[in-house]
Amino acid sequence: MKSRWLVNVLLLLIVLGVGAFIKFRPQQEIVKATSYEVSSLKLSSFNNVSVEFPTKAPIAFEKVDGYWYIAKPYKARADQMLVMRILSLVAAKSAQKFPATDLAQFGLDQPKLKLKFDDAEFVFGTFNPVTSEQYVAHDNHVYLLPVSYAESAQSPLEEYLDKTPFKPTEQKKIVGFDLSHLEQWEEVRLNVDLIDGKWTASPAKAKPTQKEMNEWFDSLWRNISVQRVTSYTPDRKVAYPSFEVKLSDGHKVHFDKIQESPELLLGRPDEGMMYHVPPDIGFSLLNPPVNLGK
Repeated sequence: MKSRWLVNVLLLLIVLGVGAFIKFRPQQEIVKATSYEVSSLKLSSFNNVSVEFPTKAPIAFEKVDGYWYIAKPYKARADQMLVMRILSLVAAKSAQKFPATDLAQFGLDQPKLKLKFDDAEFVFGTFNPVTSEQYVAHDNHVYLLPVSYAESAQSPLEEYLDKTPFKPTEQKKIVGFDLSHLEQWEEVRLNVDLIDGKWTASPAKAKPTQKEMNEWFDSLWRNISVQRVTSYTPDRKVAYPSFEVKLSDGHKVHFDKIQESPELLLGRPDEGMMYHVPPDIGFSLLNPPVNLGK
């Protein structure tokens, strides 16, 4: 009995001792990881972006009416998300910051890449063998950043092309299609139009249902995007099958149908772009469910 009492007393003393240690021990400071902002620049403050390489021609972008366009080596609409991915560099943070006094030490005397946002310049050097990050110089300092910033900027020119056949200002204005110059619709001179929220079609024997037409338009045309875009120079000696997309402001967007298989090729002469569409999607794209009677 006495031994059990002693055990209980010892356990109580141990508990009290541990509690006192936890309560009165010196509080350790929480060490926070230091991070440095690479720049104080703002994403929305630029109108020109240049991607410069040591051994090939630069790629330049310019912002027009709030949208990014390729300016060099030729003019074309740019993929907005890809350009914004490049610009995200201005908001980057680094765990390391060095004075830019010895550029050769970081491979910055012979840079692998330069990015210019208006007059602000970012220079990319070699890689840190421990962290696998890349040295980047800006405003008299050198930072260590993930290689993803350089990888985004070094995408092939073709990747920068907007994969949407329409300008941003055109996409929401589509109200109809003149398909009468495509082989399968020449005889009936097919037109489909969205009037007061309802689809109509000519000729009169066409009997489109609103559900089918809405599904056709929403799934194929409303947010159309292709996987590949290339340059296009029309051959004026060739009369291509073609169609026009009608816009609510009265304008029309003309497309030449260059080929139907193994992939559908649609050329947009006014912008000099060729859109590569998979054949299964391409067939449905140019054949609305108008339910022509015999």
